[in-house]
Amino acid sequence: MTTFSPQLLALAHYLAGEFDNREQALAESAWYVHLRLWQRPVPLFQEDSLTIFAEQANIVNLDRPYRQRIMRLLQESNADAPLKVQYYMPKNPSTLIGAGRNGALLNTLTPDDLELLPSCVLNVTQKFLAPNRYNFAATPPPDTRCCFSVGDNIIQVSLGFEVSHDKFLSYDKGIDPTTGKATWGAILGPYCYTKREQY
Repeated sequence: MTTFSPQLLALAHYLAGEFDNREQALAESAWYVHLRLWQRPVPLFQEDSLTIFAEQANIVNLDRPYRQRIMRLLQESNADAPLKVQYYMPKNPSTLIGAGRNGALLNTLTPDDLELLPSCVLNVTQKFLAPNRYNFAATPPPDTRCCFSVGDNIIQVSLGFEVSHDKFLSYDKGIDPTTGKATWGAILGPYCYTKREQY
């Protein structure tokens, strides 16, 4: 049985939950859609990591969630960024639609159901705030591009987040591979989520 560091356990605890960005969407409705975000722990890769399933939905279409993804949280021996997040994509996302709200849909998920996205990885640095209190920042390694295929299309995204015990800031953006410009997501700054429920 692997012993996980207090930092890795805290990161997983902070990421797990139901979030929304109600305050931000009300204050800046022209720029930020009101979203609900679910991040549920899943019992995968337990030999060396902790794993989170994530999906989100527009608050007016909660029955149509999208962007299903898996985050595998790993301990590294690298002193500068001792924690790492490796992203995976469900091979058949439609079978997991709604799993954010209904965690039972994740019970049959196996590593074979996931596609590793080798270029979609984040290094996590931590700031110690108080005993058992941290602020984590996850950023891509220099000169990496997170790309994957959906059907015949190559999708490029820029990933990143900050998380503390009750806040989650998402820097995720869609990137036009031709121009390198952001086309959706945190174009003007992060989506600022508040945790509403702990999973």
